[in-house]
This record gives sequence, C-alpha cells and structure tokens, in this order.
Amino acid sequence: MYVVATAGHVDHGKSTLVRTLTGIEPDRWAEEQRRGLTIDLGFAWTTLPSGRDLAFVDVPGHERFLGNMLAGLGPVPVVCFVVAADEGWSAQSDDHRDALAALGIEHGLVVVTKADRAPGAVGAVAAQARRELAGTGLADAPVVAVSAVTGAGLDGLRTALDAVLANVPRPDGDARVRIWIDRAFTVVGAGTVVTGTVAAGTVRVGDEMELLGARGTRRVTVRGLHRHGAAAGAVGPVSRVAVNLRGVAVEEVRRGDALLAPEQWPTTGVVDVRLAPSDPGEQVPEWLTVHAGTAAVPARVRPFDGAHARLTLARELPLVLGDALVLRDPGLKRIVGGARVLDADPPPLRRRGDGARRADALAGRGGDGDLLAEVARRGAVRRERLDDLGFGTRLPDGVREIGAWWVHEAALDTWQARLRGLVADLHERDPLAAGLSLGAAREGLGLPDPSLLSAVVDGAGLESDGGRLALPGHRTDLGPAEPAVAELERRLAAVPFAAPDADDLAALRLGPRELAAAERAGRLLRLAEGIVLTPRAPALAMRELAQLPQPFTVSQARQALGTSRRVAVPLLELLDGRGWTRRLDAGRREVAR
Repeated sequence: MYVVATAGHVDHGKSTLVRTLTGIEPDRWAEEQRRGLTIDLGFAWTTLPSGRDLAFVDVPGHERFLGNMLAGLGPVPVVCFVVAADEGWSAQSDDHRDALAALGIEHGLVVVTKADRAPGAVGAVAAQARRELAGTGLADAPVVAVSAVTGAGLDGLRTALDAVLANVPRPDGDARVRIWIDRAFTVVGAGTVVTGTVAAGTVRVGDEMELLGARGTRRVTVRGLHRHGAAAGAVGPVSRVAVNLRGVAVEEVRRGDALLAPEQWPTTGVVDVRLAPSDPGEQVPEWLTVHAGTAAVPARVRPFDGAHARLTLARELPLVLGDALVLRDPGLKRIVGGARVLDADPPPLRRRGDGARRADALAGRGGDGDLLAEVARRGAVRRERLDDLGFGTRLPDGVREIGAWWVHEAALDTWQARLRGLVADLHERDPLAAGLSLGAAREGLGLPDPSLLSAVVDGAGLESDGGRLALPGHRTDLGPAEPAVAELERRLAAVPFAAPDADDLAALRLGPRELAAAERAGRLLRLAEGIVLTPRAPALAMRELAQLPQPFTVSQARQALGTSRRVAVPLLELLDGRGWTRRLDAGRREVAR
C-alpha cells in the first residue's frame, strides 16, 4: 500500500486528476463541489497496473487553506506536484514547493496538467517546474504531461507512478504506531471515527492506544478499521486508514491530535532543531506556527546561530529525533522554512553563553543524532528512553551498558572519584566510623538509579564490609579513646576474663561507639552489649576448658576461668558458635574433638 499527496497551485487540476485516476470524488463538501475549489483534504484510492494499491491525499491549493495543505503533506512520503500547462508556475506553487522542501520529501513526480489547453507550452512549463524544484527532493523527479479531459498521458502517468513507488523504501511494519489525525467524525451505530495515514507500524482491531491532543492524553480502544472503504482486521504501512475508537467522543478529537502506540512515544514542548529557511538571507521570526504531521502549534523561536534554534511549543507533541517540521509565519501566511528535530529532550539553558555552546554541540550532529553526546550529557540514561527519542541501537565507544542503563564512562569515573572522596572525608571527620553506608553513598552521589551503585563501587577501589565502604587498609583511629582502650588492654592482659562492668567502662569513657571502633581495629572483642574481652580470650578459654573433666557445666567453666556467669555464658555461646565446644543438653558442654 502506498499514499501519495497532491501539491500545486489552486485550480491547476489536482482534484480533477485524482478523480480521473480513481473514479472517486475527493472533494467531500458541498461547498467544494459547488465552487470547484478544494477547501479541505480529500481522499481517494485506486490500483495501479502493477497491482500496487495507491491512495491519494488531495490537498487544497488556495493560500487561505495553507494550513490544511500542510496537514495533508505532513504524514505522506510521496508527492504528485501539479502544474497547469495553461498557467505555469504560480504563487501557491512556491508555498507547496517550500513545504515539501521543509518536510524533506524525496519521492514523487511532476504532472503538467491541462495539456490539451496549451500543448505548445508543455515543454516550457516542465522546464520551469524543473528549475523551481531544483533545490528540493523532487529535483530529478520524472515529468509527465496529461489531460484529464482527453485522457492523454494518463497511462504514462500510471506507469511513472509505479516506477516512483518501486523506489520508495519499504516502511517497518513492526515499528511503533503514530497516526496524525486529519479528520474526525461520527458514524451511526459505530461512534467516533478518525482518519489518518499509517506511516509505520501496524494497527489492529482491539488495540489499546493513546490519543494525544490539546487536552492531554487518554486511553482509547480500536473498535474497528477501514481501508479503502472496506473493513480490515489490521492495517500496516503506508496506508490511509479510518479508525473507529471506543472511549472518546468526537467532540474531544480534532485535527492535529495523534493516535499513538501506548507508552512508546515521548511528548515534548521544547525541541532543538536544524533550520532550513526558505530564504537563507531572511531571519526566521521569533513567533511562528510549527506544523508537525497534521498538527499546527504556535511556537517561539530562540535562535542559536543561523543554522540551529530552540522551538518552545504551545503544547506538547509526540516528536522524536529526525522529525521534519514546517515553519509558517501566521501573519504573512507563508512558509518561512523547515526544521529537523535534533533533540526532543534538550537541556535547559540557564547561564550566559549556553546558547552558543548548544549551537556548537548541535553543529556536528547528523540526521540520526549524536548518541555518544546524548549519553554524555545525561551521564546515564535508560536504553528505552533513547529508543523513545529515536536514537539508534548500537552501543557507542565510551559508553557502558549497566543493566537497563547506558552510562558514559567519564560520568562513571567521576562518580567513582566522588565516592572515594566521600569515604575519605568520613574517615577524616569521624575516625570512629565503621565506613560509609551504601545508603549514604547513594544519597551523596545523587545517582539516577540505585542499581548503578554496585558498578560505581566495583571500580572505586574501596573495601566493603557489612554494607560499609572504607579505603583499602584503613584501620580505625581510636583518637581520644586510645588511652582508655590501652588501659583496658593492660587490665585484661593481667586477668583475661575479668570483663569490666558498666561503671568501669563509664569511668574510662568507653561507650558503644568507642567499643565498636576498638573491635573493628582488632583491639577488643565484644561478647554482648557492654561485655568486652581481648581477641585472644576465646583461645585462652579453650586452654583452660580442655583441662576440665568432660563434659562440664557452666559453673565449672566459670570457676576454671575465674570469672562471673555474666561473662561465662556469652563466652561459652561464642565458643559454641565457632564449633570449639559442643552443647550436650541444658546444663552440660564438652570440648569438641
């Protein structure tokens, strides 16, 4: 299936040509038929000699309906540019040429109509059209002269259309769906119906979709599909389609809304673009209308340089990298140029000179964007976000894939250096601290996702113990507690199992933090809250317990060690845990052999 839009000056025979080729009247409104003037978009279809199905979008040529014309051209990849032999290139021919140049349309042909009225002028008109289209994608398009009245040239036109369509790249039927709506109406017994062009992807009956408009986004369901006047279960690209929607009233839909594959299209109200002014010597106005697909949205232009600018839109649109826009001056009612989206999620500009820096960043970008620069700007970005914005899928050099994230290596290096700094700062500020907790590390680094922390820690050259990070070889400095710990070590060296009581520890000013730091430093061993011995105490206890008759009781162990039950019970439990002693029943143990 292929879709072709007509283009050309008013009354140059576009609608007559479509009607002759298809047998369908494209002018839908009574006023159009009465005046012989296309006001709104018309649609018709036919089958070419090759068997290719072809639909036409017939656009109005009058300058008063320029917005309607742009709505028709926007979503369509092929153009049939019409110039009348008896009038030649005319005023609105310029507008339509500028529109297809702005949209970057590269496939189509030129049709010199009304050849029966001025047969002698056909060659000159064809040459003139060739000159006028020299700067567009139709510069080398075939030229066919026809007469809808006599039928002359129509077979050649069909053959030429077949040849043009044979070279149109095949669209991706599996791509995400974006249908720019050009018409909404009701059908008795069916409800709301919208029409548009399926440029890529496939829409199916029963699909849930998002309807994006000026009032926001809402979920709708595809109740039915029609293509070429017949019901269809699925419609793929490139096709004209009528979609019967459930979940929305016709009054809530208007031209310029978009029917989208759910949760696959980002929306944006700010885009950075590469400009293509119709007159390179003319400055693009500050306020203009941006045409995207069938939408027409007021926008403000912030130029960066002669080639790049930022557009701030009056409402959000589903735009991605590479989308073509038409820029129109609503006051003068003329096209002032085109634009190509280079970034649909641009950074804020807050400081003096940001505009110039942004222009430099955009200058080297191609049509597929700069993926490395995009990741570098964010530091880390979810892969699906890059997909949504229209970037490619190849992992660029200098980027690491960590789970669902793409991380710029320079950003990873920065996070790792910052993490080491946080740990070192903690050691300096609080010598007794066990190390930086993982929660504090996440908060201090401000990572976009907690899942990235493990990758940062892995390359930061830190030691991790019990969920705390420390510099390699770090031994806790006991600081002011050093003399008290040394005194306690001296006492325990003389009487190994005489653990100090709470009053002794208070007199030495050894609280829970100081004791924990001493334990981390390997200076003390905490049996329980407020009960400390030296790290050698378990081995010394085993020497004494091995000399007891086996098995032995807690009381016998206490007497052999010369200590209290307060100390003996947790010490024996420690030895049980290490497997050095074995508990036989409620009152007896033995040394494990």
